[in-house]
Amino acid sequence: HDLKGKAAAMLCLHQTTGIGKGEPAGLGGKPTLHYAHELAERGFVCIVPDYPSFGDYPYDFKTQGKHYASGSMKAIWNNIRAVDLLVSLPQVDSDRIGCIGHSLGGHNSLFTAAFDQRLKAVVTSCGFTAFHHYYEGKLAGWTSDRYMPRIRDLYENDPDQVPFDFYEVLAAICPRSIFINAPLHDSNFDVTGVRKVVEEVGKAYDLVSLRENVVAKYPDSAHDFPDAVRQEAYAWLKSELK
Repeated sequence: HDLKGKAAAMLCLHQTTGIGKGEPAGLGGKPTLHYAHELAERGFVCIVPDYPSFGDYPYDFKTQGKHYASGSMKAIWNNIRAVDLLVSLPQVDSDRIGCIGHSLGGHNSLFTAAFDQRLKAVVTSCGFTAFHHYYEGKLAGWTSDRYMPRIRDLYENDPDQVPFDFYEVLAAICPRSIFINAPLHDSNFDVTGVRKVVEEVGKAYDLVSLRENVVAKYPDSAHDFPDAVRQEAYAWLKSELK
């Protein structure tokens, strides 16, 4: 892309897929998840890291990662370092950086933004539901060593014991802007739980009179990032990071 002056930048995070960063970069996988490639075509400077153990990033969480609280925390740290790199680039406007991700990348976009206030706008696609609505409260899917094993080891996969939920994660991002893609037929992240989180988080945004900073779309699809909603997300990012 022929950039003129400093540009907005995006941290682009992949879903659970063996090719890791290759999917959002447009090198394989689902065409609906080539968002890094599509954003680069629209003038964004994009960085697309592999989550540990995916793509070109072999990682043993029991040895290399034993000093991290979780695989998720290691990924968050890596993502923050990726933002450091974006900030260092002369073609990037450090005040116009966002994050986008689908599924695994969808919740890690939220987690990273909760820790890094340099991320001004977050797009999360099929990334979360309230824990009680995740497979009826059966949280084993969150608890492998590459994700959050403490949910298993300390809290017995019980959503009543886990000391946080996505209400708090999204509220931690307030007053920054969040765009949510939550399909009606997502079998991983039940839309009823998403709606509950959006309603509760809206109350946090009401405290600063910025409820409009949380945008939620509920397309009639399965666990995907449909074309129409994706285009809406890109237009929203252009507006938020202008």
